[in-house]
Amino acid sequence: MKKKTAGDEEGRQVLPASFLTGVVALVFLAIGYQTALFIHRAATLHILAGRDAPDTVYVYRDRPVSSGPASAVPGASAAREVRREAPHAEKVRAVRAHHPPRRTASFPFNPNTVSVEDLQRLGFSPAQAAAIDRYRSKGGRFHRKEDFAKSYVVADSVYRRLEPFIVIPKLDLNRADSAAFETLPGIGAYFSSRMVSYRHRLGGYSCKEQLLEIDRFGEERYAGLEDLVEVSAPPAFPLWTLPEDSLSLHPHIGRHASHGIVLFRENTPRAQWSVQALEAAGILTGEQARRLSRCRIAEP
Repeated sequence: MKKKTAGDEEGRQVLPASFLTGVVALVFLAIGYQTALFIHRAATLHILAGRDAPDTVYVYRDRPVSSGPASAVPGASAAREVRREAPHAEKVRAVRAHHPPRRTASFPFNPNTVSVEDLQRLGFSPAQAAAIDRYRSKGGRFHRKEDFAKSYVVADSVYRRLEPFIVIPKLDLNRADSAAFETLPGIGAYFSSRMVSYRHRLGGYSCKEQLLEIDRFGEERYAGLEDLVEVSAPPAFPLWTLPEDSLSLHPHIGRHASHGIVLFRENTPRAQWSVQALEAAGILTGEQARRLSRCRIAEP
């Protein structure tokens, strides 16, 4: 271990005590200032909270009784209750006057598209409305009402007031484009493209369950979006009038079955035409018939 020498002691600069005292005082001053700000803000919030749930006093005043047993006694009177807000100090009134209550409204809104101005009308502060808008601009989306409740700027009391007015439209499988499909949970660019492609091959989705027919779509992915989508009626598939080459393009028919369907139509009375009859004739497999039965098919 190296010994300290006199030269080392002489070369070391010693800070004056007044400097150290000033630093300590500055630190305490900063802490005191922050503490004062915190206390002031807490007191202001407490005063404003009292405005939303004002304290009251009950004043009882005497008034003459015109009837009843007590009226037999001269000078009889009864108590009358008067309710009013309790008086407050001048400073309390000044704080409330400096922070006028925001006028809030409740009206139907979609949290994914509502404007910043309307968010403020709903009761959010400018900072809260801006935070919601930043979340959306970065690709965030509220799929369900509960998602909006989970936002850190949405207080439980505010959500309870607004919950009946939240309207998040479901996505129509027959009208949405691939970009809209990508907003669904668990659906990226790959599956959104497959959903559009399969819709084209089907001629339109007839039910939500047809998403499960897409390769590798899976039950778990379907369960994650089942309540977020709906299906408008697609054009009826003209099974009984299409030519063979057009029939073969349908995902549940193919080239072999399309030829059989044409022969079936040519040799079977129209009254007997049905998907079940095609299965019974061996033209469609059980799986083909089950899937084709889901489709909206034009009447023979």
